[in-house]
Amino acid sequence: MPLGFYIIMAAQFFSALADNALLIIAIALLREMSAPATYEPLLKLFFTVSYVALAAFVGAFADSMPKWRVMFISNTIKIGGCLMLLLGAHPLFAYAVIGLGAAAYSPAKYGILTEYLPHRLLVVANGWIEGLTVGAIILGTVLGGVLIRPDVGNWIASLGLPMVSGNALQSTIAIVGLLYLAAAAFNLRIPDTGVDHKPLKNNPIYLVHDFVHCMKLLWRDKLGQISLAVTTLFWGAGATLQFIVIKWAEHNLGFDLSKASMMQGVVAVGIALGSVLAARLISLRRSVQVIPLGIAMGLVVMVMVVVTQPTLAMVLMVVVGCLAGFFVVPMNALLQHRGHILMGAGHSIAVQNFNENLSILMMTGLYALLIMSGLSITAVIVMFGLFVAGTMYLVLRRHNFNQREVDSVALLEDHRH
Repeated sequence: MPLGFYIIMAAQFFSALADNALLIIAIALLREMSAPATYEPLLKLFFTVSYVALAAFVGAFADSMPKWRVMFISNTIKIGGCLMLLLGAHPLFAYAVIGLGAAAYSPAKYGILTEYLPHRLLVVANGWIEGLTVGAIILGTVLGGVLIRPDVGNWIASLGLPMVSGNALQSTIAIVGLLYLAAAAFNLRIPDTGVDHKPLKNNPIYLVHDFVHCMKLLWRDKLGQISLAVTTLFWGAGATLQFIVIKWAEHNLGFDLSKASMMQGVVAVGIALGSVLAARLISLRRSVQVIPLGIAMGLVVMVMVVVTQPTLAMVLMVVVGCLAGFFVVPMNALLQHRGHILMGAGHSIAVQNFNENLSILMMTGLYALLIMSGLSITAVIVMFGLFVAGTMYLVLRRHNFNQREVDSVALLEDHRH
């Protein structure tokens, strides 16, 4: 891999690290405010709403200038959201601004891979990016869990950092801000790929029409629709699982928020292992063969309801994460490959983000409604596992039906395009 790829990974790592640390801090801030329990999953909803609302525009924006510049601008927006949180803004609104930056950041961070690397390296590159992103989730959730501890917050408050008030919990946000600054420094060192860029259209109607056209292209493509369905389900389920794990760890294992957030990190360890294994073992042509692992993941998740021992719980979380990482990385690479051929990197990632984050909005919103209705976490876990396994089974049947009509997998031969 060229040096520029590692710079891209570093920029993504620090940005994702800060995002995930702030999620735990924002949950702690909501609890400090005695906000309703339903506000916690709403954090993810506020974060992802920009992905859906601006999907027609961020892809065109990402393709209108060098990707490193898009990443730098987007990271600056995240810094603004972090400052809002530091200055006392409501966590939901501040995290929504960070989500706005993330929505613009995503098409650039993934789109630059298809510009910078040949498609035969996309599975490997995605394995590294996903593994590193999950590493950032691990460290981010652990870092957030450590920072919300009163003794750590009081120590940071005593340092006398600029713009840091006497509030121990709020003072930890300044540390996260430094991570965003590190990401910005790496953004400025990302090489220009030399790819021609389309001027950004000023007509929003044209952009919406173009986006709808791109989305139809990807959903009609025999391979695109399968990979898009899998990644859409995965990210919606993954976002919901973040909150399910916290609630489950508090209910079944007796953990507080700090320890429960670290259990999320254990899931992420498994995802990182699965991502690396997929990068080493699965080629682009074999990517569709991993779909049954999604069914297995849904079934294994339901085992959570009978686990009450921390050690056994950690093993189970690693297994769930490993299954998830192994099947989503090849699907993500396949989706990027088809999207790059059909419409261009930025546009295809914007379509992917729209569908994935619409799934996140729907599934986290449904989870919030279930919690509001007083349903037990045990019932929620069983419903969640059955839904994931059942949906993945339907996707597998659809792929087999497509293959009987046309051998689309033959399109994945390793040739120049």
